This record gives sequence, structure tokens and C-alpha cells, in this order.
Amino acid sequence: MSTWTLKEKSTGDLVVKIEGEEWTKAVEKAFNKIAKNVTINGFRKGHAPKALLEERVSKAERQMQAVEDNANDWMRKALSENDLNPISQPQLDVKSVSDESVELVFTFAVMPTVTLKDYKGLPYEVEDTTVTDEEFDAELNRMRETYADIETKEGAAELGDTVNIDYEGFKDGVAFDGGKAEGYNLELGSNSFIPGFEDQLVGSKAGEEKELNLTFPEDYHAEDLKGAAVVFKVKVNEVKTKVLPEVDDDFAKDVNAPGVETAEDLKKMIRERLENGKKSQAESKADNALMNALNEQIEVELPDVLVEDEIQAQVNQLSAQLQQYGIGLQQYLSMMGKKVEDLKNDYRENAEKTVRARLALAEIAKVEKLEVADEDLDKEYANVAAAYNMDVETVKQYISADMLKRDLLNQKAYEFIKSNASTKKPAKKTTRKRTTKKATTEDAEKKPAKKTTRKSTKKTEESEAE
Repeated sequence: MSTWTLKEKSTGDLVVKIEGEEWTKAVEKAFNKIAKNVTINGFRKGHAPKALLEERVSKAERQMQAVEDNANDWMRKALSENDLNPISQPQLDVKSVSDESVELVFTFAVMPTVTLKDYKGLPYEVEDTTVTDEEFDAELNRMRETYADIETKEGAAELGDTVNIDYEGFKDGVAFDGGKAEGYNLELGSNSFIPGFEDQLVGSKAGEEKELNLTFPEDYHAEDLKGAAVVFKVKVNEVKTKVLPEVDDDFAKDVNAPGVETAEDLKKMIRERLENGKKSQAESKADNALMNALNEQIEVELPDVLVEDEIQAQVNQLSAQLQQYGIGLQQYLSMMGKKVEDLKNDYRENAEKTVRARLALAEIAKVEKLEVADEDLDKEYANVAAAYNMDVETVKQYISADMLKRDLLNQKAYEFIKSNASTKKPAKKTTRKRTTKKATTEDAEKKPAKKTTRKSTKKTEESEAE
């Protein structure tokens, strides 16, 4: 006999009572099992008279052995009787035991009941993805900056120019550690040094020496320099300026992008890339908003085990990402001043939303009678195998068909609510239409000075001034 009582957070007690002949036989079998290993002086192991063995093996030992030997079988039978599927490891408690019967309590969580409200007609609004001329010009000029030539400049340094400098920092007249460098290339306006350093070098010329009176920020990482007044002695060795390339066919070929041979090809590629990027961002934002709206349309009491499993999955994902950069999870936590429990608490809210969404999609799939065909499963296995450069049979060893089918069902459910959503297209932004073939900035129209060999201006040193 068994009964199921559901309690809070989809956790319940499955009470199983075994009595009469079934219990008696179970105890007798347990006694015989124990007796085989009992040694009594004067008799071979397990061959002593039953009366002596019964004196040696207590009732409690026999009964506990009977429970240990049969609990899983009794639980499985009770699960079938009550049509239950545990989602957490059942915890066993022996509620009562006697010569006539035993009563066991198995406590575990089951999938929660999900109550759906109005999941059709939810808002799905994709923002305008029109690429403006300003966005286009900004991206084009970013590319021009990347391929710019660097030339020595005779005049005063301006924002955007690079100065090659020797410098040393002093606090109370004493040089401090990490505040010295020679031949350092600093782009003015990059904000890579402390506030004021770069501003005071604007207008300087090659050969000049300057003293910069500065104050380190209060939140600076070096304790002895936080809020400290310092003096940097700087010598300007050279001033360099960027010369942006003209937007022509030569520049297009320098970009070395597939299918790009001419300036027009380059402009087309830039616009398409910007459009695709904005479209992807807009759709991602709309997808998130749709799932948030769906979360408001369900009632469910989340089992702790599902939330904890999702939190652990997110921690594992972070750990795998860190490993790609050669950083261990514990090292990362130490750098962040956190413990694993702090990280898990940070993930809890997102994990709860993820679990709620997953349960909602699963319920919608059930209500709408959505199905995953065998060919859908085969196709997805093939996609995963191609993505990870593995053969399909190896993928199947890592991802069970049930797991993949569940994910595909959730995808189908999402596509269902998306196709039944209420869409509203935003008004298009008014943008300036080009009247000429050239889609460049005014700077792009100007022919630059004679090109020189491109030089790297990347910084190769770090200092306390940064």
C-alpha cells in the first residue's frame, strides 16, 4: 500500500507500507543473508543451529537488512502505482517497524504543476534596425583609423596624435615604483593615463621637457598613491600623427575581406554588417522581452532542486569560459573577492527566471501537442556534431535523445508563442539619403598626405601612471 502527499515547492512524501506475508518473507530472507556470515564457536560459518543464530542476530538487524535489501524495489513499485517521476534523489526515512509491518517514507521532488494564463498575443516588438548615415560613417572611419599610416609631425601635438615620451613620477620629491618609462608611445585622448596627464601634453613639441602636476584618483589600485599629489617629469621625443587612408579600391583591398575588391564592395559590406548586427541585437532584445512577458503568464512553485541545478550549470559554464583564457574558477573568485556561494547567489535570480521559462515552454508544448519528429532529432544531432567537429555517434554518447528532444520541444514551443505574438513594427527613423555614389565622410573625400609605412602604436609597457 502506498500514498503520495504533495507539500510545498513540489516536494512530497511517498509513504509505503509493507505488511503481512510480504514483510515476513522479506525479514526471513534478510535473516538468512546475515546468518551466512555469522561465526559461532564450534560451528562452520553460517552452519550453526537456527536457534543459536536467532539469538545472535537481533530482530532489529533482520528488519533493517530487509529494508536495505528491498527499499528500492518497494519504492519503484509505489512510484508506478502513483504515476510519479522523481526529479531529486529520494531520501528514505523508516517511519515505523514491527513484526507485522514496516512503514517507509520516501521524500523527493517532482516536476511542478504549471498553470498557464494568456500565452498567446504576447508583445513581440523588434526595434528599428535601419543603419543611419552617422552609424555608417562612424564604422567606416573606425576602419580607416585601424589602417591609418603614422607620420612624424613637426608641429604641436593635438588630441589623437601619438607622442613618444620618457617620463618619471615623483611623490614628495621621491620617485615611486612603476612610474618610469622610456620611449613610451602615448595616444593623446586615449585616457590610458591618469586624468590630466594627456591633456597637459596637448600642444607640446618634440624636444620639449615638461613637469606635470597631477593627483592620483582616490580609487587608484595602488594604496600608497590613492589621492596622492605627484609630479611627472616628461620629455617629448617625437610627435606622430595618423594619416587616414583614402576610401578607394586600394584601401578596400587592404581590408582583405572576402568578396571585397572595390570601394563600393567595402561600403556594401560595412552596411550589411551593421544591418545584421543591429538586427541580431534587436531580435535578441525582443526575444528576452517576450520571455519576460511569458514569465508573467505562468504560475508555478519552483522546486529547489531545479533552481540549484541551473545555478550549478551556469557556474560550470563560467568555469569553462575562464578555462579558455587559462584562468581557474578559484583564481577568478579570488580576484573578484568572492566565494563560490557568493557567485551562486549572484546567479540565483537569473536561474529562477530560466527555470520558469523552461517549465512554461514545456507546458505549452504539452498543451499544444507539439512533437519532435525523428528527422528533427537526426538533424539536430548532425548540427551539434558539425558545430563541435565530432561524429554523430560520439555526440550521442554525450547528449541523450531525451535531453535533445526536450530542448527541441522547447524551441518549438518558443516558435509557437513567437508566431502567435502581437507584433508592432516601430516607425522608421528618418535618415538622410545619399545623392552620390560615395558613402563616406568628408574626411574620406580628402586625399591624404603621401603614405608611409604603417607603424604599430600599440603600447608595450605598463606603468603606475596608467
